[in-house]
Amino acid sequence: MKPRDKKKYAFWSLGLLFGALFFLLLGIRLDFFAFKAPDNHQPAFKLPEKESWMNILRHDQKIGYSHRLLTQQGSGYRLSDKTYLRINVMGMVQDMLIRTTGDLNADFSLASFSFNLDSGLFNFYVHGKVEGKTLHVFIDEQEMKYPLDQPLYLFSGILDAVWLKTLTPGETKTIYVFDPATMGRQTAHITMEGYETLNISGKSIQSMKFSIKYMGISQMAWTDETGDVVQEKGLMGIKLVRGTKKSALAGFDITEIEDLTESISVASNIQIPDPSKLALLRMNIYGVDDTFLLHGGRQTFEDNMLTIIKEALFEPTDRHAPLEDRFLNPSPGIQSGHAKIIQKVSEIISPKDLPLTKAKKIMSWIYENIEKRPVLSVPNALETLENRMGDCNEHAVLFSAMARAAGIPAQVETGLVYMKGRFYYHAWNVLYLNKWITADALMGQMPADVTHIRLIRGEMMDQLDLIHAIDKVKLKILEPANDSTH
Repeated sequence: MKPRDKKKYAFWSLGLLFGALFFLLLGIRLDFFAFKAPDNHQPAFKLPEKESWMNILRHDQKIGYSHRLLTQQGSGYRLSDKTYLRINVMGMVQDMLIRTTGDLNADFSLASFSFNLDSGLFNFYVHGKVEGKTLHVFIDEQEMKYPLDQPLYLFSGILDAVWLKTLTPGETKTIYVFDPATMGRQTAHITMEGYETLNISGKSIQSMKFSIKYMGISQMAWTDETGDVVQEKGLMGIKLVRGTKKSALAGFDITEIEDLTESISVASNIQIPDPSKLALLRMNIYGVDDTFLLHGGRQTFEDNMLTIIKEALFEPTDRHAPLEDRFLNPSPGIQSGHAKIIQKVSEIISPKDLPLTKAKKIMSWIYENIEKRPVLSVPNALETLENRMGDCNEHAVLFSAMARAAGIPAQVETGLVYMKGRFYYHAWNVLYLNKWITADALMGQMPADVTHIRLIRGEMMDQLDLIHAIDKVKLKILEPANDSTH
């Protein structure tokens, strides 16, 4: 087992959390897609063309801007949103550009959309269109179909212009949204909280205040009398404030800004010199709820007490472990059926290899051939294979795709892992070898050491539940036992 080296393993960048979650944290500026139509499908008036610029701040320090443009297009509209972010992750400053475009019908219902996240070498692109009562979504070479029982709407395209203006203080509306970054659907609740006077760029603005609850996380938004958003607040000290084009595009310096990964990590009450030598870890953990999968497999959780026992590796007695199709089939970001994934797996393993041998060979290849560096993108196995770099999220989706291509059921787990006195958010895998066994391709561990605290297991959309842990989870280690004493 290779020892951890901070320079080599300090890449618990939040990948999915800062690729997909920024879309959540920036609230209604970004284009979620709603599955519930307003009571009146026909607009009471024709919306004028409009443009807005927002400065994006974290703890009052500028980290980006957002630009939104609504234009008339034939009998309908085109809504374009561009968000630029400059983020410090583990000492590396990275730029991220997010573009969303939606073509809307006269009643604001969605005709088509495109979504692009570009963070340099990694470029995530998805587009879709509505045909009849079906939304067709295209990503890479995959097409996914979502049945619609009601018209489909751009959340940001009509929320501020139509729905929010109709709400009275204390009134709540519920909508069902589709997130193009994760291919998932969730429920959002919007409540009109009342009226408030804001000072924006030295101007006093009478605003309506709204709370937006999405995936159990609360955000706040303020709109002026025209329905335009003037301010938003989300998690991790993120705030958006309306500005001018000049102020939004003005330069900014984040050399002194607190590292995002460090700032949301969890302090440990003791130092652990070599986690790979531990056979057991017992701790009290607080700030968790039913969202998290703390109990099961190598983890036991009861009365805030979490015990993690290191698994024993063994070769399955048969050549083919019992298979569960949903853990073998391709899924968004895990393209196990793609020819390039299948070809690479065939070069690494032999058809005669037993499942455990296949898993070890694949993990070793990823560990040796994928450069370890923070990436801000939506994790994508095929893109990771082609670019040969990524953080824990990229390693995990690639390992899942390659294991599935080799006939080994695989899932992604996310949670916390220990490094240098703190627990950082991290992603790894579990492989089914007659039972679920943890494996961490970024760290070259099978099984993973016991400081890997599982909070979530599942597909890409499931990983977003990790946001419930941010700034809430606290822990106290009670008993680390090494291999010689357990």
